[in-house]
Amino acid sequence: MSGRSVLVRALLLVLGVLVVVTGGVPVTGSAQPQAPYQWRQDYIDGPDGNRLHADILRPAGLADDVRTPVILTVSPYRAHSAYLSEPRIEGGPSVENLTVELFLNAGYTYVIVDLRGFGGSSGCPDFGGPGERADVSTAVEWAASQPWSTGKVGMWGTSYEAWTGLMGLATKPKGLAAVAAFEPVVDPYTYLYMQGVSWKFSGKPVTEQGVRPSDLAGFEHVLIASTPPHPGDSPEYQANALQLPMQCYARYLEQITDHNGDTAFWRDRDLIAKLAGNTTPLFLGQGFLDYNTRAYRSLELWNNLGPGDHKAWFGQWGHQTCHEKCATPHFDTELLAFFDKHVAGRDVQIPGPRITVGQFDGRWRGETQWPAADTVRVPVELRTGRYTDRGLLPGPDREIWSVTEPFGREVHVSGIPSATVSLSGPPTATVAVELFDIGPDNRAVVITRGIAPVSETAHIQMLAQDWVIAAGHRLGVRITDVVDDVWSHSPAFADVTVTAAHLEVPILTEPRTADLPGGIGEAIPKWHRNKTRTLDAGVVNNAVVPMNLPTATDR
Repeated sequence: MSGRSVLVRALLLVLGVLVVVTGGVPVTGSAQPQAPYQWRQDYIDGPDGNRLHADILRPAGLADDVRTPVILTVSPYRAHSAYLSEPRIEGGPSVENLTVELFLNAGYTYVIVDLRGFGGSSGCPDFGGPGERADVSTAVEWAASQPWSTGKVGMWGTSYEAWTGLMGLATKPKGLAAVAAFEPVVDPYTYLYMQGVSWKFSGKPVTEQGVRPSDLAGFEHVLIASTPPHPGDSPEYQANALQLPMQCYARYLEQITDHNGDTAFWRDRDLIAKLAGNTTPLFLGQGFLDYNTRAYRSLELWNNLGPGDHKAWFGQWGHQTCHEKCATPHFDTELLAFFDKHVAGRDVQIPGPRITVGQFDGRWRGETQWPAADTVRVPVELRTGRYTDRGLLPGPDREIWSVTEPFGREVHVSGIPSATVSLSGPPTATVAVELFDIGPDNRAVVITRGIAPVSETAHIQMLAQDWVIAAGHRLGVRITDVVDDVWSHSPAFADVTVTAAHLEVPILTEPRTADLPGGIGEAIPKWHRNKTRTLDAGVVNNAVVPMNLPTATDR
């Protein structure tokens, strides 16, 4: 049996029983768009000889010579026969979760281009490398130059499809007018690893808890690239979908499993520096509860942008846009207005603030920057002690707790907490730090967390969050070896001694008013259900540390 046949059989198994692939857009229903459209296909010649397949969707009844603005999604996931783990018996263009009807109804042409090695495109994938970046640039310039195009292109997508939008910003192709990127990969190394420790990804639809180590990402992308064609596809589409030889993947798979972030492979794919100073309008979205592309370096990317008409949504949702399930009514209006202004050139005002922030309590507000200007980093000296790096079953020998006294007022955590921990133990062990909101009933809800390998001085940057701790609640901090459903770590079966531990918590000094419509979305109750534990009273009462809160005049 050929290597290709093995991959196809493995893919069919995955499609039948497994999960959304690492980096994928969330799987929902596969409803067709409400707007009728006319569809045709084309091929784009790349500068290196690759041929990229394109699905072109135009509003129904529109003549071929009518020029329209273009919305473009460049994707590894839009094969005609399958959208990620959902087989598509009907074939044709894969438009799931793209809200194409929003743009078709507004008079745009919607173009979907397959990345090299995926769908009907030829070539070998390279996981955000120079080949895929060239594909994005080629696709934008092709769409801008077509006789049915005004020459202005906006890129739109979620997850990997948001990553390709950022690749467009990095390559600066002619015709790219704006990008909207939700839950993007901004640096594939930190997407897969936190300081060398593998993230675990969910096993949807069976579970949203972490079960799949990120080391499997390369293999899973090989499976997606090996999606067989639909029987109704053209001969060229079928040939491209079936042509990927195993030699395309050997180095690809090896490099994606490298936990060392300081390799040429990883450095080349980090878009943070490449997008520093970017002025092309970017509409960036990042969910603080995203189990996939987590709220880590996307905030660094945002704060390194240059001047421009940028927008951001940061809040309490998972791996999705806020088209639905975020409990806010104004997302689609802002998204369409963003493209109408920058791509269609329409005389519209983009509603809403520069930054929309969804707090964990379900309230929504606007900000001009995030973290906000009145944020102060409050130091907390944590308790020291010893824990055992053994993973597997929970137990008090795996953790050291520090707990504040109950707060006399609301405390608004807003930003990226960090910790510095002095340690003695083997480098094969890990140290994780988790923050908790502890209620009067001793029920503790995870706020955020981070991890690092054990070293003499470990620096841990946690995930971003915007969380109001109510009056009467406490802040709890747990130092442990690993959070078993968040990271994949082989236990060192060794003791680790914490000789000093310093935490910095970003706190707002001024109270916030909920000045935007919205409520509690789908992800918040899920987080409460899955990330809450009841602490023993002895832990809460015997692990008390001081925390000096700022006053409104502290800046």
